[in-house]
Amino acid sequence: MRRVRAGRSLVTLATALALVVAGCGGGDGDGKLRLTVATFGEFGYGPLFAEYEQAHPEVDVVGRVADFDAHHKGLITALAAGRGAPDVVAIEEQYMPRLRQSSHQFADLAAFGAGDLRDRWPRWKWEQGVAADGKYVLGLGTDMGSLAMCYRRDLFERAGLPTDRGEVAALWPTWEHYADLADRFAERVPDAEFADSAGTVYTAVLNQAEENYFAKADDSFIGDTNPNVQRAFAIAGAIGAKGRTARVTTFTQPWNAAINQGRFATITCPAWMLAQIKDAGGAGGAGKWDVTAVPGGGGNWGGSYLAVPAQGEHQREAYQLAEWLTAPEQQEKLFVRDGILPSEPEVYRDPVVLEHTDPYFAGAPVGRIFAASSDTVRPNYRGVRDADVRPVFGRALGRVEEGSQNVEQAWEQAVREARDILR
Repeated sequence: MRRVRAGRSLVTLATALALVVAGCGGGDGDGKLRLTVATFGEFGYGPLFAEYEQAHPEVDVVGRVADFDAHHKGLITALAAGRGAPDVVAIEEQYMPRLRQSSHQFADLAAFGAGDLRDRWPRWKWEQGVAADGKYVLGLGTDMGSLAMCYRRDLFERAGLPTDRGEVAALWPTWEHYADLADRFAERVPDAEFADSAGTVYTAVLNQAEENYFAKADDSFIGDTNPNVQRAFAIAGAIGAKGRTARVTTFTQPWNAAINQGRFATITCPAWMLAQIKDAGGAGGAGKWDVTAVPGGGGNWGGSYLAVPAQGEHQREAYQLAEWLTAPEQQEKLFVRDGILPSEPEVYRDPVVLEHTDPYFAGAPVGRIFAASSDTVRPNYRGVRDADVRPVFGRALGRVEEGSQNVEQAWEQAVREARDILR
């Protein structure tokens, strides 16, 4: 479901593969060591690459950016072929369980000293980047996607609802209260919807649970019986069936246009999404948006790791670059400049982060809001086949929104399709 920063740079799979293959590390004509870093969407690394090159004049860092799906499919293809992978590669958390099954395809970063860094991250974040034996380190954590709720102050005011952050958060202590508020809003504001899509609501509710589609104990499929999945689908499906959403898919052009036109009032937003809302809303949206706590408390939408493919010729140098990019100093810079939330408690509890506000979002204390959300994040187990199953349920909610199926019919079809995929 997650398209973290992916909508900013759409690249076809063929192009992504070409970029990856062309980006293998080596020497430049001027004798420098070239290291390639492949990411999906913009991680804000451009200025950091320049800073690293200045401190390491013998190194030339080349960034490669692709779409979310193309990036990960290209990586899997390159790993299977045994050639063509970049020196450093970003991996989104939903792909980590699958790639941990093939840990031999990545350098063991513990061999370069990564094991000494484990206390930088919360235990759950560290363990997602470590193989099953608990010792083989595949990746170092970059950001996390702890959740908040972005809302339109002007639309809330039109609906006769409070606009103060604390008072707004009090309206929705649970997702059931959020759904009830959607009904109240619809009665008072007929020309705007309450949420962008049922899929976005579903993702937020689901990601607050420890288990989703697969059991943590044995990775067996439980998506058809897990009450967490059933509850999330029922809540989001009911909101969609009642027409309380703008029916726009996140990070698409219609989604951007809906933000710009003020066609919906709320969206669950990890820190990295704020920049996209600003881009879509333009100058006219400044001060109309605000940020507050999400229903249910906590939850995580996204987060990534930097790994070093084992096929690279310069693994130690690649690790040194990855370690520097994920160091506290760099994570702090990325948050202050680009709103990319640190995954290291030392950083998101730093006064520089805590005191950071965003004038576009009515001066919201985004540092404190997202830091508080980060402290409530619980481990969210992703199965090895998560990336195969998750989209099925998103498409099912789309059918509910368009009116071609009711919630029960969409659920039953999604379960059948998920089972067929897993066979």
